Amino acid sequence: MSEEVKIVEVGPRDGLQNEMKILSTEKRVELIRKLIGTGLRFLEGGSFVSPKAIPQMENSDEIWDSLRSESADLCFLVPNQKGFEVALQAGVKSIAVFSATSDAFTRKNINRSVEESLDQFEPIVGEAKRKKIRVRGYISTVFGCPYEGFQDPKKCLKVTERLFKMGADEISIGDTIGVAHPRQIASVFGLLKKGFDIRKIAAHLHDTRGMAIVNIREALGQGVRVFDASIGGLGGCPYATGSSGNVATEEVCWLLEGLGFKTGVSVARLLAVAAWVEKEVERALKAKFYLSGPKHLYYDEPQSME
Repeated sequence: MSEEVKIVEVGPRDGLQNEMKILSTEKRVELIRKLIGTGLRFLEGGSFVSPKAIPQMENSDEIWDSLRSESADLCFLVPNQKGFEVALQAGVKSIAVFSATSDAFTRKNINRSVEESLDQFEPIVGEAKRKKIRVRGYISTVFGCPYEGFQDPKKCLKVTERLFKMGADEISIGDTIGVAHPRQIASVFGLLKKGFDIRKIAAHLHDTRGMAIVNIREALGQGVRVFDASIGGLGGCPYATGSSGNVATEEVCWLLEGLGFKTGVSVARLLAVAAWVEKEVERALKAKFYLSGPKHLYYDEPQSME
């Protein structure tokens, strides 16, 4: 039996939050339904952030209300206590909180140091767990910061430990500006697996230098079995100038299925969704696999092409 790998689709939140074209609530719901139709079962649904800051995420409570009956785990980012209260009122079952390894980055992002950001989220995570709400933690700038440069892997260990102690169910390790090298991937995840359950740790990689797929291969070798990805390579961080999009979901699934892992996701259907997304955001997607189309690259094709 093939080993399963969990794919977390971040397009509906991390992907859309940077787009110039703001999709309507109805279109965002349609996108998520299309993604669920590919076989994806873990997705970001939106974020409860001020629409003045990120208008692309307005009405995320309506997104949840429209999709709560779907057979998928929809996670919503909460940036602070106010956002968490909105999430509670909406009745969401899964939230995400975020920090970073870089003080400069968190100060630019939320006007707090790393420690202050963690202090802010501790009561939020605690209350969420008491209410049986799943919690995902994101750690940004693990492999490099646009303001501080290289980040010591020990910083990541410290933040990871704090988030798990709070009660986080899963932690996503982010290459926010896409500068990671396979050597760094081996170093960071090699350290993480010594102190934590690697099955609860995800890799969130960007393709700025075209290294995301290579880095995923290295992360697999370190035991990582959860990967974040975005349809068509949508997204990037609005607070990290110059960074390109997330690694494309269709590329990740193609790689994994070709290596013998099971994702439960149809690459052919993902490509169709990517084509739909491209029309809706009114710009050309840059993900290489999408641009090449559903061509027969293998004689013995991965199951996910069906």
